[in-house]
Amino acid sequence: MSSIGIIGFGRFGKLSARYLSKDFPVVVSTRSDKAEAIKACGARSVSLEAACRQPVVILCMPISAMRETLRQVAPLLSEDALVVDVCSVKVYPVQWMRELLPETVSILPTHPMFGPDSAANSLNGRKIVLCPERIGGDQYDKIRAWLARQGLVVIQTTAQEHDEKIAVSLSLTHFIGRSLSAFGARDLDIDTEGYKRLMHILGVVSHDTWQLFEDMHTYNPYAKQKRQAFIDAMTDIHERLSQ
Repeated sequence: MSSIGIIGFGRFGKLSARYLSKDFPVVVSTRSDKAEAIKACGARSVSLEAACRQPVVILCMPISAMRETLRQVAPLLSEDALVVDVCSVKVYPVQWMRELLPETVSILPTHPMFGPDSAANSLNGRKIVLCPERIGGDQYDKIRAWLARQGLVVIQTTAQEHDEKIAVSLSLTHFIGRSLSAFGARDLDIDTEGYKRLMHILGVVSHDTWQLFEDMHTYNPYAKQKRQAFIDAMTDIHERLSQ
């Protein structure tokens, strides 16, 4: 049974530790003192060096911190380690991992399409995207099979296809939610089912940090194009109503 090292213990790092520790020995490295919280998840708090010595290393940090983290972990990894990332964009992380990690290290970019709120009680029916980049077939098949046993819907694609689609399904959704918040949208006693759905979008993004929102737009090469197309469409409709 392979042990797993998790780098970072934010909201998603904590969720990962909780689920993975049910089946694997898990150690966690984080810059702050969260030993008790890590223990409560069934994992152990260790140094960065110790976490990087594990056969599987999962990077759970903001996209904006990933490149510098890769520089730190690269010389600490075992020769045949597997490095997994969980960023909500994929093109740039793939480039950085190929550039900065030793060639003997395997790479599996992923994007879990769920978070601490949506997967608080179960992974069943949630989606996870895999972009196999540099990984042996047997190891990849074992990982994919384990994910499927957790009830996850596994989607395999390329980093480019992922980022183009996620620029609409995630980045644009968060853009709308943040815009609703800035507008001052709130629950109303006189409402409609459509308005309730808008408020649901606002609620989905309200627990995520501004850094996550900014990163998913800054580091997705397709996000600005999709965002601008949406703004153009709204402007066109607004102008038609103003005629």
